[in-house]
Amino acid sequence: MTNKSYNEEDIIARLKDEKERAAAFSVIVNRYSQQIYWHIRRMVLSHEDTDDLVQNTFIKAWINIDKFRGDSQISTWLYRIAINETLNFLNKNRNNTVSINSPEGAIADQLESDPFFNGERADALFSEAVSRLPEKQRLAFNMKYFENMKYEEMSEILGTSVGALKASYHIAVKKIEDYLENND
Repeated sequence: MTNKSYNEEDIIARLKDEKERAAAFSVIVNRYSQQIYWHIRRMVLSHEDTDDLVQNTFIKAWINIDKFRGDSQISTWLYRIAINETLNFLNKNRNNTVSINSPEGAIADQLESDPFFNGERADALFSEAVSRLPEKQRLAFNMKYFENMKYEEMSEILGTSVGALKASYHIAVKKIEDYLENND
């Protein structure tokens, strides 16, 4: 089954059939693993940690597949799991997050050692600015800016109001703009 022929209702029905469940879940993993990876990666700077969190997300989804009622889209359900996994990871590993008061070079060192970072100064500054945002603002910014999600979808995933998300996004954009202006 290719992405073009993906049918959510068919996949949900196949998930409920024990004989079809594994194949249907494989389609889900193939369809959403890259999106989930980049969603997590924007919150966690390490590729290795991101890979672990993606794997944990899909393991949790598989273990809890019977609890998925189909009230929301599969992607919404996966994003909720991924966000919870990511926030739990960040809370347990506070040294992997960036404090506003952290030394200037700490983020740059982490970015430069990352094999996926291309080394451009503008990219480094932008990544640094985003990583300095508080978690809620960073989530709102990442989902809107990078994934072009609608506020309503973000609201469903994060369980918060559209107004709060708009405010978080606006504040995040302002903080990023200020950081870029002051560090250029």
